[in-house]
Amino acid sequence: MQEIDPSETTRAYAFDMWMKAPMPMVTIFKTLNVTHLIYISRRKSLKFNMLMCWCIGKAASQIKEFYLLPVGEKLIQYDSIAVNTIVTNRQGEVSSCDIPFTDDLMKFNEDYLRLTKQVAETCTNHDIHDRMVIGTSALAHYEIDGAIGMYSGMFNNPFMIWGRYRKSWFKVSLSVSFQFHHTQMDGAHAARFLCLLQKEISRI
Repeated sequence: MQEIDPSETTRAYAFDMWMKAPMPMVTIFKTLNVTHLIYISRRKSLKFNMLMCWCIGKAASQIKEFYLLPVGEKLIQYDSIAVNTIVTNRQGEVSSCDIPFTDDLMKFNEDYLRLTKQVAETCTNHDIHDRMVIGTSALAHYEIDGAIGMYSGMFNNPFMIWGRYRKSWFKVSLSVSFQFHHTQMDGAHAARFLCLLQKEISRI
């Protein structure tokens, strides 16, 4: 990771326009077809949430804007990505766990299982500071249509939220919301990410 001059990037205009905006976050909603992901989860005995996190990382890794992030008043460029998940710890509370993304699904699964178990047992967050982290929160026990995350002014990371998937006769759907800082990307980049996410879910 390194600080870069915004004026020398494609985000120069966005940096000037949105870095000091009182509410620079944008949220997009989309309904995903996760039928294939459910099938893979059951057939291979892999956690659905892990598969979602891997597909998110896979889709994001194909868009260069995900490697940039406004931090404080600076624009930081990263070489790699991580995906965050929220873990219920042994005290019944929640802890945060960053998982380094890799194209190797089985390696990602190993890291996911190891790190989420570690966080659950120790009740200590696992944070990765040298990767651009995509936040996620799965409200898997509840049916929701979407959620808009809070802007704290401290964390500008992109963030995705989803609830319980919905079953119909031949299809399983999942409503997601994706929040991002307008300095990092535009709506077209975010929409492309969500389209890529659907493709990764369908072909994993």
